[in-house]
Amino acid sequence: MDLRIFTEPQQGATYDTLLAVAKATEDLGFDAFFRSDHYLRMGTVDGLPGPTDAWITLAGLARETKRIRLGTLMTAGTFRLPGVLAIQVAQVDQMSGGRVELGLGAGWFEEEHKAYGIPFPKEKFARLEEQLEIVTGLWATDPGKTFDFHGTYYDLTDSPALPKPAQRKIPVLVGGHGPSRTPRLAAEYADEFNMPFGSVEDSERQFGRVRAAAVEAGRGDELTYSNALVVCVGRDDAEVARRAAAIGREVDELKLNGLAGSPSEVVDRIGRYAEAGSSRVYLQILDLDDLDHLELISAQVQSQLS
Repeated sequence: MDLRIFTEPQQGATYDTLLAVAKATEDLGFDAFFRSDHYLRMGTVDGLPGPTDAWITLAGLARETKRIRLGTLMTAGTFRLPGVLAIQVAQVDQMSGGRVELGLGAGWFEEEHKAYGIPFPKEKFARLEEQLEIVTGLWATDPGKTFDFHGTYYDLTDSPALPKPAQRKIPVLVGGHGPSRTPRLAAEYADEFNMPFGSVEDSERQFGRVRAAAVEAGRGDELTYSNALVVCVGRDDAEVARRAAAIGREVDELKLNGLAGSPSEVVDRIGRYAEAGSSRVYLQILDLDDLDHLELISAQVQSQLS
């Protein structure tokens, strides 16, 4: 079971804070550092000092880390033109020495689009399908050849399809709860399917849909299946309660909807997701100043899973 650290910087974080978390992620033996792609805080937090851009952040971290994988859950398809996104991600992959992964989603948070003047189209899912085809098509085009795409929403003619990533193929993540179109997109374009904030039962059901779509697409069982879940671990009940209060959540709710409790409780809970088919968990860390939390997870949760 791979454990990856997943952050939500729109809730309030500087680049230096994210760098500290990423370095702790690397030093403590976690597999990867991922971040969300949002420009507006959610809930009652003040979001200070303001948002950071996902791919600018990852470009910086690419030069300041050496081992961990770096990526997004999920880059919003509404924020960037697919040709520009392909260039950005390929460049960050070069800067990291081939450690980047791209999670790409349709975009959903209308308020952040209004706040920053970003168009919020109605036909987001159909656009996402074209974006996936374009981004992966540009990367797969042989050097010296050109890439063309003529779709409903995007039109590319004689693109040199440069630059190329450092990796032969950048892993692409697709995720979501949708019962039909999401599994089909994952089967066609993804290397990994991620189930965000779902129960064990819902995860098992959705993994089954994606597997069936992958078999139908002729891919067999090639995909990696993963979950993203909020995490809140403590050595005792008091420490769990303190960490839950720090992120504005209730312990019982966290135990029901995430990974919360003692290290042994969390290990057992992760085991249930493993039985459902998951081989990777993105641990959503909401208090980015609590690096002791990461140390505890590394020492008493990750050590048991590895």
